[in-house]
Amino acid sequence: MHKIIFFLLITYSSVSSSFSQNLDFTLLKSINNTYTETGGKIQSTFSNSVTPLMIGVPVGILAYSLFKKDSISRQKFYTIVSSELFAGIITTSLKFAFKRERPFSTYPNDIFKYSNAGSYSFPSGHTSAAFSLATSVSLEFPKWYVIAPSMLWAGTVGYSRMYLGVHYPSDVLIGAIIGAGTSYLCYKANRWIRK
Repeated sequence: MHKIIFFLLITYSSVSSSFSQNLDFTLLKSINNTYTETGGKIQSTFSNSVTPLMIGVPVGILAYSLFKKDSISRQKFYTIVSSELFAGIITTSLKFAFKRERPFSTYPNDIFKYSNAGSYSFPSGHTSAAFSLATSVSLEFPKWYVIAPSMLWAGTVGYSRMYLGVHYPSDVLIGAIIGAGTSYLCYKANRWIRK
């Protein structure tokens, strides 16, 4: 766990230096300023889909495993849920460690908020959760028709957070790294336990 946090701190430092606040802001502004009512509805739908899918997908896999008495599917359920939990813990810890203000608070005349936003900005919890789920599902069910839509969905969730004005690009990037990273580690740990 300490190695993961150390890695994320190093990654954040390198992202901060290469993604200067100016570039982060400029990229966000160019995305946020393309807002339309129709686009807002579409992007809000992607943002709002995270919680139902985070709950629904693992519950569906668990129900299948119980119905079929399939222990392999139950292990896949454990991997996905543990990945989501670890991603959530790391993301929340970093939010309160860095306490980065939301972009619409820092730049109220330039960035417009089109969605509800919780506590701090860095990293993006929605993106972390989406990439955690998408990566876990892709690792556990490695078929192109699972991987492609999962990753497309997760990427669109990340984009939606910028489009709606509630996250910087660097928040989204680190959220994606946390989500994918915890999924990979949980997948490897579960494979090791199964053996």
